[in-house]
Amino acid sequence: QVQLEESGGGSVQAGGSLTLSCEASGYNIRSGSGCMAWFRQAPGKEREAVAGSYYDRSPRYADFVRGRFTISQDNAKDSLYLQMTSLNTEDTAMYYCAAGKYCNSDWLLRRTEYTYWGQGTQLTVSS
Repeated sequence: QVQLEESGGGSVQAGGSLTLSCEASGYNIRSGSGCMAWFRQAPGKEREAVAGSYYDRSPRYADFVRGRFTISQDNAKDSLYLQMTSLNTEDTAMYYCAAGKYCNSDWLLRRTEYTYWGQGTQLTVSS
């Protein structure tokens, strides 16, 4: 059974930084065909992709990231991370970790690539 558990959310001031973590169990993050990603959902808005990672390809980022976030994996720990800098109030949302087993590396920012989802971790950015 695949489980994804996010952590690291919290409250920060605008301009600050934070790193989110996602620990995977029952899922091989080193899979050559799998992908992992971070999505977010603000109140009253659709869930949207933030960043996606594929085994041996360059990660993909949503346009709004604009170089502020970095997605990375620690294979030894079966963990996914999202380093976020220059946070602003529009980044306030619930952040979700997602994993897919058979992914198209061109579609890393599509929700349909992901089968497994964590429960989310809340990020609140205040001005």
